[in-house]
Amino acid sequence: MATEPRLLIYHKQATSGRTRFLQWGGATVCAFAAPQALSVVMESPPEVVPLAPPDALIERAVELLRLKQGELEVEVEFREYLDTPDGAVPVLLLALTTIDPPFDKAAEVGGEFIALTEARHLPAVELELLRRAYSCIMEG
Repeated sequence: MATEPRLLIYHKQATSGRTRFLQWGGATVCAFAAPQALSVVMESPPEVVPLAPPDALIERAVELLRLKQGELEVEVEFREYLDTPDGAVPVLLLALTTIDPPFDKAAEVGGEFIALTEARHLPAVELELLRRAYSCIMEG
């Protein structure tokens, strides 16, 4: 069952508001797996979703990017779900609290930070997730 939550990781510059999303391997903004084929973003959350505690996933991201505790925080206002062939999959939005994005650390694991305008190559489902994430970030 592919119900492990997906993570969107972003950084917002405190002074300019410039927002960038972490893209993995040039192919997805969803850590640690791209959405399955035929996945769509759900219009409303499902009534019951077996959500595995995301702490392990967040810790995995912290370790992979060699961050310190507290440098990656969950955006509690954002919670989206993907409707996949295997069922509903939660998507969480994580904010980097560092002064600047950790460009070097991301590059070491095949990642890069991209602006929303640089995401045009991504599948429609990921573009919709980014649109909703960006709206949450700017409204928050």
